[in-house]
Amino acid sequence: MDPIGQSLHKFIPTLTTSPEVSMRFPVYLHKTEKGTWSGFVPAVQGCFFAGDTIDEALSDAFCAIDTHVESLADAGKVIPDATNVKSHIDDEECRGGYRAFIDIDLSRYEGRAIKLNITFLQNLLTKIDSDF
Repeated sequence: MDPIGQSLHKFIPTLTTSPEVSMRFPVYLHKTEKGTWSGFVPAVQGCFFAGDTIDEALSDAFCAIDTHVESLADAGKVIPDATNVKSHIDDEECRGGYRAFIDIDLSRYEGRAIKLNITFLQNLLTKIDSDF
């Protein structure tokens, strides 16, 4: 095994969004025998990612988590809280590789845009517009 695979519990910060509206998902990744990178999101069952480079794998991790969160929001389901690294530190599947964090901007999923037709009196509309 190469030195990268032997390193345990290394942290790689990545892909940060605004902290006020983001959720930080820990991910696990490792270098494959072919020299590419793959991994998964321990807190999101079935959420896998891969890439030719570590940067591509982390970018794919962002896309995988983002797609998962988007599908939950579109279905009207609750977006679960991301777990912390400590909850997976002893997980057998998370040994011999690296850990990183992927921040997902949750503001995009606060609700769908709804087309709305409203009739206002001109004076009220002018007042509303002038307040903004």
